[in-house]
Amino acid sequence: MAGIFKAYDIRGTYPDQLDETTAFLVGYFFRDLLDDDDLALGPKVVVSRDMRSHSVPLAQALKNGLRARGVAVVDIGIADTPQNYFATGYLGASGGIQVTASHNPAVYNGFKMSRRDAIPVSYETGIDRLEALVKAADVPTDLPPAAGEEVHDVFAEYTEHILGELVSTEPRLKLAADAANGMGTLYRPILEHLNCEVVPLFFELDGTFPNHEANPLKAENLVDVERAVREHGCDLGVAFDGDADRAIIIDERGNAISADMITALLAPRFLRDEPGAVIVYDLRSSWSTKEAIEEAGGKPVRERVGHSFIKATMREHGSPFGGELAGHFYYRRNYTADSSIGTLIEVVNHLRETGRPLSELVAPLKRYFATGEINFKVEDKAGMIRRLAEVFADGEIDDLDGITVQYDDWWFNVRPSNTEPYLRLVLEARTRELMDAKRELLLGYLGEPEG
Repeated sequence: MAGIFKAYDIRGTYPDQLDETTAFLVGYFFRDLLDDDDLALGPKVVVSRDMRSHSVPLAQALKNGLRARGVAVVDIGIADTPQNYFATGYLGASGGIQVTASHNPAVYNGFKMSRRDAIPVSYETGIDRLEALVKAADVPTDLPPAAGEEVHDVFAEYTEHILGELVSTEPRLKLAADAANGMGTLYRPILEHLNCEVVPLFFELDGTFPNHEANPLKAENLVDVERAVREHGCDLGVAFDGDADRAIIIDERGNAISADMITALLAPRFLRDEPGAVIVYDLRSSWSTKEAIEEAGGKPVRERVGHSFIKATMREHGSPFGGELAGHFYYRRNYTADSSIGTLIEVVNHLRETGRPLSELVAPLKRYFATGEINFKVEDKAGMIRRLAEVFADGEIDDLDGITVQYDDWWFNVRPSNTEPYLRLVLEARTRELMDAKRELLLGYLGEPEG
């Protein structure tokens, strides 16, 4: 089980790194992560799983561990991760666990965990303790259950909750949607309710991902949906990841829109109802994101990368909306949790209200030139960050997450990955020429990009 306890979840290859014994122990010791307010709600935990074949035995072992420790289980079956978050809040559970490896290849599996009201469990808020308990455990995995289990299908309530944000069903739009054989497949009936002519791609649940990897952050995984948008004359497209907590939006020209631009596009919609509200975004986002929030009368709050940090900051400020460059979008109305389908609905609402093409709506936000996120394998990550701080000491530096250096006409962030052995670079400049020049400058220190 070496290395499976990550910054935001538990994840590893099945069955060599993560097996049924580990799943039982995760369930057994999950109770130790719950506080008194969590436990007062049961204790009961919502459990669901994705479409991977090994999610079935892992979910069963997990439930056995929970029940052996006196934690009741509410099994909502096969579900997308946002549905697990919804059920945890909606059913008043002590916590929730989704069995999934998200966008990772078929051989991977894992657990995404939250406490009451979908409060995330990260390494700093419980996974570290869980790791210590599991690794030191001497607990038989055949302990009898001390608590019960019930099956509760919440999809109807979940659908009603999601569709409650649909402003209008007119005019009819054409939408290309790529589920990547993942949990976005469950959204098909919801998409039909949007009054969209749907061009479906890979809407068959298959944890082997026979068509392409379920990771929409990789350009090669967007080729099919981009082509479908162009060939079918769609108004927009969407690509979901494996557990459907992320969405990448495609414009009517078949071009992917970076998630920070979607945050900038949607933020004013929330600020119309709540002038002056805080909108949270991650520090990799464009200057345009901050400017769009300010121009709409909101207060932009920049946060480090990671859903647990974004969600905590949103809760602190009562923020209605937040976004990350990785395609996660967070909504207070959804227990401050991710909702990929909710994001699609907000984009559809915006298209219908404005009557303008998506590319035209986004164009004013494309004020700068960005590299996107670039990965580098660096042996001494902390040493490299210290070196960059010395080299660029004449810039405005902060260490919120790795190192961010800002100048009047360009900025960059270099941060250690929370889940992989990389340093990640994001750089933005006022001109393409300046961006290219500064990128080459940084490559001189960081080396050749990976992948």
